[in-house]
Amino acid sequence: MQTTQAALDTTGARPLAEASQPGRLVSLDVFRGLTVAAMLLVNNPGDWGHIYAPLEHAAWHGCTPTDLIFPFFLFIVGVSITYALGSARQEPARHGPLLGRVARRAAVLFGLGLLMALQPKFDFAHVRILGVLPRIALVFLACGVVFVKTGWRTQLGLLAVLLIGYNGLLQLVPVPGFGPANLEPATNLGAWLDRTVLGENHLWVQSKTWDPEGLLGTLPAIGTGLLGLLAGQWLRRPRPEVASRVVWLLLASGAAIGLGLVWNLWFPINKSLWTSSYVLYTGGLAGAALAALYWLCDVHGYRGWLTRFGLVYGVNAITAFFLSGVLARWLNMLELPNGAGTAVPAKAWLYQRFFEPFFSPLNASLAGAVACVLIWYGVLWLMYRRNIIVKV
Repeated sequence: MQTTQAALDTTGARPLAEASQPGRLVSLDVFRGLTVAAMLLVNNPGDWGHIYAPLEHAAWHGCTPTDLIFPFFLFIVGVSITYALGSARQEPARHGPLLGRVARRAAVLFGLGLLMALQPKFDFAHVRILGVLPRIALVFLACGVVFVKTGWRTQLGLLAVLLIGYNGLLQLVPVPGFGPANLEPATNLGAWLDRTVLGENHLWVQSKTWDPEGLLGTLPAIGTGLLGLLAGQWLRRPRPEVASRVVWLLLASGAAIGLGLVWNLWFPINKSLWTSSYVLYTGGLAGAALAALYWLCDVHGYRGWLTRFGLVYGVNAITAFFLSGVLARWLNMLELPNGAGTAVPAKAWLYQRFFEPFFSPLNASLAGAVACVLIWYGVLWLMYRRNIIVKV
């Protein structure tokens, strides 16, 4: 990675000084920033045993506000691709170098995901290969290639093939060693594939039998990115007028939400499986959120505290996610004396002294998470003041 005064971040972010210039989508940076801040909030509670229900993932089927965060980010990746690659896409002679750049960025993102997973012990024999950053990398790579080489009609058709095909795979194909197709955590087709290809030592440590960012689930996750591609191309059109573009994006988003809810009746909304109904439901909500922010920030020029907060996080989104994750792992490994000759992880030590005595268990845990978001906001604000963006 390198820092630059005017570089694009992996997901298309721009320096704050340029955010209001013509052709810049301020709302996209704000949306990205708010999404990453929400990621930090749910990933860093003070106490994992005390969490408000909306800040937890659904136990299996269903969707909480927390389950919206990751698909929102993948949707944003798709939108960002249309702005980052849109001009060069029109020149076939530039496609080779352009795709090379996409592949390089995807490889770096995947590598950062592995590096985060290896922290702090660097146990290669038990490292989780897949995860949030590797899934972002794979979606970025697939959507980048699709955007450069196809038009929106082909992309829409590919989206339908991915979602319908994935539904068929999970609900029709028998699972070797288990029998009929099913949607249970450890015995569905995706879980079997992950164990077969990756091995149990390289899966999500909390299960060892399946991975919420598994191989097969990457296919519909690409569908989430394709929804972002389609939304981005729509917003970049010179026609119709701005108001009509916003209205039609809202209508399309509402249709996606409705279709997702209908599909949920036989293929339940499920983040860990990344079901087709989940793709449409969350993608529709992401489209509606982007339309609202676009109308607020880009059309009406709103530059209040919400915009500033989102922009500070949005222009260094990957930096915030990566560094916060690495620091959390090290704080859980480093031990500090807790009296009577005992020691506790540094994170627990800080929580017990600065939060636990002053709040109820649930509020203390929430306060710890909010403090994490604000601390990282301070770090990113200093970077913003110096116009420093980390380029992947």
